[in-house]
Amino acid sequence: MALAFPSLRAAWLPATRDGLPAGVSVREAQDGDLPFLQRLYAESRAAELASVPWPDALRQAFLDNQFALQHLHYTRHYQPAHYLLVEQAGQPIGRLYLHCDEHEATLIDIALLDAVRGRGIGSALVRWVQRAAHAVPLHSVVLHVAWENLAARKLYERLAFHTESDTGSHLRMRWVATAVS
Repeated sequence: MALAFPSLRAAWLPATRDGLPAGVSVREAQDGDLPFLQRLYAESRAAELASVPWPDALRQAFLDNQFALQHLHYTRHYQPAHYLLVEQAGQPIGRLYLHCDEHEATLIDIALLDAVRGRGIGSALVRWVQRAAHAVPLHSVVLHVAWENLAARKLYERLAFHTESDTGSHLRMRWVATAVS
């Protein structure tokens, strides 16, 4: 199955990238970015699959299939959306997918390469989304985070997201646009 990004994209984000770390930028992802995004997805699942006793070929086939299914879900369910590639010094380091309706923004997904985590880039990206949502103005930003992703949960809590519901595997969290730092 050939994967692609939809031609219709959202238009609510500001052109300014104020607040992003020096050298970090975002741009709309293109079909040519899919191989990097597939590698990023595989890296994000590596720890989870490390203990699964599969041959490498089976593990890779599973990851390729799961990436394709996730990509198809995101691009069909969230329309129109911003599918952003995060770059540092012109090199891809992550993704930031966002959807917006008349009331709220949904942070569909954020992922960074392991090599750049812990440098404040994820925090800066989420704060940038918060400022953009506040400026539109939107009421809130919502997201889902896996229960076992403690680092992300702590990040979102530091950025004033509050748990709204718990499915047992994921938390739905919301940030209400009252003030932006």
